[in-house]
Amino acid sequence: MCGIAGFSGNFDPSLLTKMNEVIAHRGPDDQGTYFSGEKAIGLAHRRLSIIDLSPDGHQPMWDHSKTVSIVFNGEIFNYRELREELIQQGFQFKSRSDTEVLLNLYLKHGKEMLSFLNGMFTFALWDSRADVLFLARDGIGVKPLYYAENNDGFLFASELKAIVQDFRLEKSLDLQAIHHYLTYLWCPAPRTMLQSVKKLEPGHAMIICHGKIREHWQYYELPYNQEIETLSEQKAIEQVQAHLKQAVQRQMVADVPVGAFLSGGLDSSSVVAFAKEFVKGSQLQCFTIGFKDASFQQEGMADDLPYAQRVAKHLGVNLHTVEVGTEMADQLERMIYHLDEPQADPAPLNALFISRLAREQGITVLLSGAGGDDIFTGYRRHYALSQEKYWQWLPGSIRQKIAKYAAGLPASAVWGRRLSKAFRYAGLEEDQRIAGYFHWVDAETQQSLYSRHMKESLASAAFSEPLLASLAKLPDNVPALNRMLFLEGKHFLADHNLNYTDKMGMEAGIEVRVPLLDPDLISLAARLPVGFKQRGKEGKWIFKKAMEPYLPRDVIYRPKTGFGVPLRRWLRHELRPLVEDVLSESSLKQRGLFSPKGINRLVQMDRAGKIDGTYPIFSLICIELWCRIFIDQK
Repeated sequence: MCGIAGFSGNFDPSLLTKMNEVIAHRGPDDQGTYFSGEKAIGLAHRRLSIIDLSPDGHQPMWDHSKTVSIVFNGEIFNYRELREELIQQGFQFKSRSDTEVLLNLYLKHGKEMLSFLNGMFTFALWDSRADVLFLARDGIGVKPLYYAENNDGFLFASELKAIVQDFRLEKSLDLQAIHHYLTYLWCPAPRTMLQSVKKLEPGHAMIICHGKIREHWQYYELPYNQEIETLSEQKAIEQVQAHLKQAVQRQMVADVPVGAFLSGGLDSSSVVAFAKEFVKGSQLQCFTIGFKDASFQQEGMADDLPYAQRVAKHLGVNLHTVEVGTEMADQLERMIYHLDEPQADPAPLNALFISRLAREQGITVLLSGAGGDDIFTGYRRHYALSQEKYWQWLPGSIRQKIAKYAAGLPASAVWGRRLSKAFRYAGLEEDQRIAGYFHWVDAETQQSLYSRHMKESLASAAFSEPLLASLAKLPDNVPALNRMLFLEGKHFLADHNLNYTDKMGMEAGIEVRVPLLDPDLISLAARLPVGFKQRGKEGKWIFKKAMEPYLPRDVIYRPKTGFGVPLRRWLRHELRPLVEDVLSESSLKQRGLFSPKGINRLVQMDRAGKIDGTYPIFSLICIELWCRIFIDQK
């Protein structure tokens, strides 16, 4: 795990130093740069040493002929196998690193090298023979990569904050992106808050020549266009068990201690159950979070700590707990700074505090259970979608009435909020309904929040366009549940969960790995019958059956809880002064994005319990804080 940055084009070499300094948290162990004025190329790297801790792993790294160089962020989990094959083919190695494997794999296969990799990565490879820069991001999007192309040339970095170190960079806001952040709480790639900066999409690669993008292609797509397998329940259970074990074993490779998140939920507990088998000479070190006051058990959240303790005792692993309270709210601005995006979800704070504890305990790598809900089901929207069979056959006019009735359910009650969201788009066609489940605010309310300038600028914007465009790539015969899981992986996972998992871990100097997102495991999950994933009210049915021999039954079948904080309480108490400042009339008028009247009405209706405006309000706060951090500060 590291940080990378660089450019191709007309840039001053001092920019490399600035870019590298601002991502120093990503690599406290080493740093390096390369600049060629003649070739107009610059590469920068921050190193967090995980594999081959010796100086031989220094980057930028050159091949033996000194013609090809690379800066690399991430891990290649099958690098040992690839290394042996390359040695047999006559390639030379001076290190034991996976970085050098990438170099030689490129010399052997060129850009086709990507098809051989199992890992989480972004890299920039400079081929001085052809004067081209080759960039790629892993197929799932575990590692981030931002870029900008303008008249000066091409910039890239692991974090947006490094790219904006170029003082000549245009910082105009992308209003369509703001629309997406408010709609989903995250923004589908390739957009960011800035018109000038993009996210390289998962499974995509680029060739840059003399500061310009010459090629941009997709080399991997989530495998939801496969035929559904016909197999027995027992065979499916055995395959899930084998793939889970293989995925965890692959991602245990490291020359430093490996620990794990352990919330006491199915996903993290399953990863720990297999990981402990591959720890040599000591107990697996696990990390969780505990809350000091009862407010964290409100708003539909249960106390995870007793379950984490139960799993730790059952599996014989060490459990370290960080206890937190309302002081977490003080870290909000720092969270947004490190996220690079105004993602309106406080869950990253939990990941941040756990990562800091792990680093204090001498752990450099943490295994995470992220991804289980996104490939096997587990979110409430998956159950809601599975229940559509009972009413989707109704005429559109009746479904529209159901949607209208649901919109009037009491927002002050958890059941009212959930039913309202489940039926909000009942009157629409299937793909539109599927996309609608990802919305956090209805179109009418959202429009009332915009200033006149925003409304005019977004007049032609389609509410669900990015998600509908993705669904259009799937064959019509892909089941509705798999269509939703495709969106989970392609957008919600990559643009939300994985972004904060990476950024919060790296803030603390921790590499976070996600075994449940191993490509082979994803492929298996995608071709399983949908009834093996969502069976009635039981999400992740096949996953749960597979883990029955390994985990206590009450852990496997416990009610699902959110990985969050009492945000509704915070907005009305701990964060109330921030709400009054950030969403004040003067602040809103100065920014010019939102309507003071519309925002005030939203806040007052939420405080009166007439609507649940928690996340739209929090999203507005995060957007303004992001602007203050990345636009206003010089």
